[in-house]
Amino acid sequence: MAKQYAFYFDSNACTGCKACQTACKDKHDLPVGQTWRKVYEVSGGDWKRVGNTFLNDTYAYYMSVACNHCVDPICAEVCPAGAIEKREDGLVSINRDQCIGCRYCEWACPYGCPQYEEESGKMTKCTGCDDYVDSGLPPQCVSACPSRALDFGEIGELMERYGRIGDAYEVSEIYPLPDSKYTLPALIIKPHKDAVGIEAASARIANDEEV
Repeated sequence: MAKQYAFYFDSNACTGCKACQTACKDKHDLPVGQTWRKVYEVSGGDWKRVGNTFLNDTYAYYMSVACNHCVDPICAEVCPAGAIEKREDGLVSINRDQCIGCRYCEWACPYGCPQYEEESGKMTKCTGCDDYVDSGLPPQCVSACPSRALDFGEIGELMERYGRIGDAYEVSEIYPLPDSKYTLPALIIKPHKDAVGIEAASARIANDEEV
């Protein structure tokens, strides 16, 4: 198996503090409106009357998601300028000199990761902090997480460390993520105890205005 860096996320440990999101914006000096790592607040369920009692099946959890540096990145496949490339270590990057700002990658990515930058007319996205990685350091979001809900490393090592069983690129089908079969995301998730599947009728994103 070729080398493939990946993110690990423990939804049980995430408190939704958004330190990862803030650290990313700070490191990359992102303007207002651009957020490469997004923290989704997922909630659902309802209260039901049973006789003279009200019972609930409500739930809530957080999902921290950035570019998943997919094994089969559709963003690279659709880019007409050849500006998106996958490095030998698996990280997916955008060559801004070649980017023509057509936004095809933005429309194709099921995770909504590539983002258009109005000022430059170019596409941007999470780089995996490749400059840090090349220096032997973890991405800024990982270092900033106070609850250690995020980790980063070679996917085989992460699987061994966290006891992942099964296909390395088969992300648990957790709302609000799309089906992993489309791009084979390099993402390992420890689901929250209350996590629901992608087809859960009651699930909703509670912080739409932020993400």
